[in-house]
Amino acid sequence: MRPSGRAPDEMRAITIETGFTKHAEGSCLISFGDTRVLCTASVEERIPPWLRGKGSGWVTGEYSMLPRATHTRGSREAARGKQSGRTQEIQRLIGRSLRAVCDLEKLGERQITLDCDVLQADGGTRTASISGAWVALRLAVDSLMKSGDLKQDPITAKIAAISCGIHQGTPVLDLDYDEDSNADADANFVLIEGGQIAEVQATAEGATYDEEGLLRLLRLSQMGCAEIFKAQEAAVQ
Repeated sequence: MRPSGRAPDEMRAITIETGFTKHAEGSCLISFGDTRVLCTASVEERIPPWLRGKGSGWVTGEYSMLPRATHTRGSREAARGKQSGRTQEIQRLIGRSLRAVCDLEKLGERQITLDCDVLQADGGTRTASISGAWVALRLAVDSLMKSGDLKQDPITAKIAAISCGIHQGTPVLDLDYDEDSNADADANFVLIEGGQIAEVQATAEGATYDEEGLLRLLRLSQMGCAEIFKAQEAAVQ
């Protein structure tokens, strides 16, 4: 039995509230159960120096957690004067994931930054961030196309992410904090609608697993991302 009482292949409830902030070109509040992440997309008519003159745009991500997103207060990274290795890893993952479904030449010489701020953490913050960032990006691009600043849609497909793991010997979908902190193995899958894999992060924590175990986690992730794709589609309509 999972701590939450869910079936092994059962997701937490997904909600996506678009237009959550006033000023960003695209924004949403995404929830995977008790995990809540504010995702905003900011369009800037500039690009990194190393891209100038190449006729290409850029999509990047930033990630942070509010001090009381977790059970105990964490110090602000800005107060410490540097980002943790975990933060840097996650925001690079967000950027890579969104660029995997963008034609940067069609974006033109502009940058879109996806800010993912965790308001409340209960496992799966990086996967919720990627899934919500796509919605924010989609809304920002729609705005650019409506205004005539973009002639062609640079987004090639939906992308979503979900966590899976082996908990007490059973492969399970969408780990919450209780499961994630006690899992024998955990994995994050970043999948593109249509069957392509953008990234897989899979780690044996308490026990190793075999090929069949990995394939079972992949199949669970495909089921979970199919639900996220539906939620994303409904949110941007």
